[in-house]
Amino acid sequence: MTTPEFTSNRDNFCYRHPDRQSFVLCQRCLRTICPECQTQAPVGVICPECMTEMRRNRTPAQRRAQRRWIGAVAADTRPLATYAIMALTAFVGALQLFVPVISEVLLFAGVYILPGIPGIPFQPWRLLTAMLVHAGIMHFLLNMLALWMIGRSLEPMLGRARFVALYLIGGLGGSVAVACFDPRIATVGASGGVFALLGALLVIGRHIGADIRGILVVLGINLVIGFVPGFHIAWQAHLGGAAIGALIGLIYARTRRPAQRVWQIVLLAALVAALLAIAFLVPAMVLGIRI
Repeated sequence: MTTPEFTSNRDNFCYRHPDRQSFVLCQRCLRTICPECQTQAPVGVICPECMTEMRRNRTPAQRRAQRRWIGAVAADTRPLATYAIMALTAFVGALQLFVPVISEVLLFAGVYILPGIPGIPFQPWRLLTAMLVHAGIMHFLLNMLALWMIGRSLEPMLGRARFVALYLIGGLGGSVAVACFDPRIATVGASGGVFALLGALLVIGRHIGADIRGILVVLGINLVIGFVPGFHIAWQAHLGGAAIGALIGLIYARTRRPAQRVWQIVLLAALVAALLAIAFLVPAMVLGIRI
């Protein structure tokens, strides 16, 4: 029930539509805005006035860079790949509730990518399948919320194919980082892919002249949380995903023209090959195993 104190406080209502209750603030001016007045920003939302001011203050170079990023995908800005990833992850998460063994089948540990270990099967696909399972409902919800928030901004900017490639290679990078630090650690979750999106958004945002301070704060907080005792978070996957995502963001930024598309594919393939080589060599060295 709404109290008189609540209704008398105009900060609880949209500043452009005083009859509409809202709890969402513009990221720049911190005024309350209703859903109709919200425009998605790299992190959070902004109001129409701030959006107009941002567009007016952009330099010619920033406007050209923005057009290069969105020109090829402006026809359809729906983040369908983001929704598809969320739906697939939710489907596997629902199966976990009824068939708990799925977690054990899909989780990742470095020992599963080392052939010849007695009693442990060689299952390299776990490098990616770990992204589909989570350690609990809160773990799942937090990752999917982050994916939804970032994907709505980043996927229309990159296009679906590049967005999916970024997410999967970033998840691969997170798994490889876990295997390199300790091949015996078992891990689950989409954190590697999510942090790759953050890392790429940081680099691309800087490239087009966007305000990246909010992204830096979010990325920094989440990285620090991984080192706090008691949270049981695979900080290795966070660090690896963010680093690979930033590298992919740099590749996208430097090969954004259609004439450079072949180089973009070659560089991404080389990155995947390098990650796989590291995944099969470094954990074996850590464990003292000859392959």
